[in-house]
Amino acid sequence: MTEIPVADDARTAAPPKLVTAALLIIGNEILSGRTKDANLAFLGENLNEIGIQMSECRVVRDDEADIIAAVRALSDRYDYVFTTGGIGPTHDDITCSCIAKAFGADVIRHPEAMRLLTAHYQKTGVEFNAMRQRMANIPVGAELIDNPVSVAPGFRIANVYVMAGVPRIMQGMFDELRQSLSGGEKKTAISILCPLGEGVVAAGLQAVQERYPDIDIGSYPFFRMGQIGTNLVLRGFDLAALARAADEVREVVRAQGVEPEDPVDDGAAMDPGPKS
Repeated sequence: MTEIPVADDARTAAPPKLVTAALLIIGNEILSGRTKDANLAFLGENLNEIGIQMSECRVVRDDEADIIAAVRALSDRYDYVFTTGGIGPTHDDITCSCIAKAFGADVIRHPEAMRLLTAHYQKTGVEFNAMRQRMANIPVGAELIDNPVSVAPGFRIANVYVMAGVPRIMQGMFDELRQSLSGGEKKTAISILCPLGEGVVAAGLQAVQERYPDIDIGSYPFFRMGQIGTNLVLRGFDLAALARAADEVREVVRAQGVEPEDPVDDGAAMDPGPKS
C-alpha cells in the first residue's frame, strides 16, 4: 500500500481551541413570564464575536439551593459562567450570598463598593439606607465589575461573572469586563436559503451531517411573505470542510428541483407575513 505523504504542519497542528460559556438567569419574574429575558441574545452574540461559544443557558428561581447547585455545576463544566439578576437591594436579591456559598466564601461589605455607592447617593440626594447598602455586599476574594449605568457593581469570583438583570445595566457591565475575556478560535458560518420546508430536505441534511461531524448544520424554518422556507446554517473551524459541506447542502436543495438562494436577515425571516 502506498503511503500518502502528510505535511509536517498537518501532523503537528493543534486542534482548534474551543472556549465555552454558560448563562445562569436568576429570577422568579423570568419564570413567571412577567419579565422577558433580553440578556441571552446579547451575551451569545457578543461572546461569539470574541471566540467564546455560549453552550448552555439555565433559568432558576430565587431559591438558595437551586442557585448554588446551578453555579457549581456550570462552573465545573464551562470556561466562563455569567449570571444575571438578583443583585439589587431587596429581600429577594440573594445572588451574592448564594454565589459566596457555592465557593465557600464569606460575604463582606466591600469598601470600594461602599465608596462608590456612598458617592453616588450623596450626588443624587437619595437616602443611602440599609437596604441599598446591601448592594455593597461582595464575596471575599471577588473582584468588582464596574457598572457605568447605575454604579452598583457586579463581581467576579473564580470563573463566574455576576451581573445585573436589567438589560441596559448588564450590557454596560459586560462592556467593562469584555477586554478581560480570552476567547478561542471563531467558527465561520455559511448561510443557505432553501425555499422549501425543512421536512423536504431533512434526510439529505442528515446525510451531510453524518459525513461532516465537525461541522454544525442547523435548520431554521421561517414564514415570509406567504412563503415557507428554511435557512440552513453551517458553522465550523475547518474552512475547506465547511465549504465542501456547504456545496453538498446546496446539492440537497437542488435535488428537490429548486435553487438555493442568498441568505436573508434573521429578523425578516421570522416575519409572519400579512394578517388575514
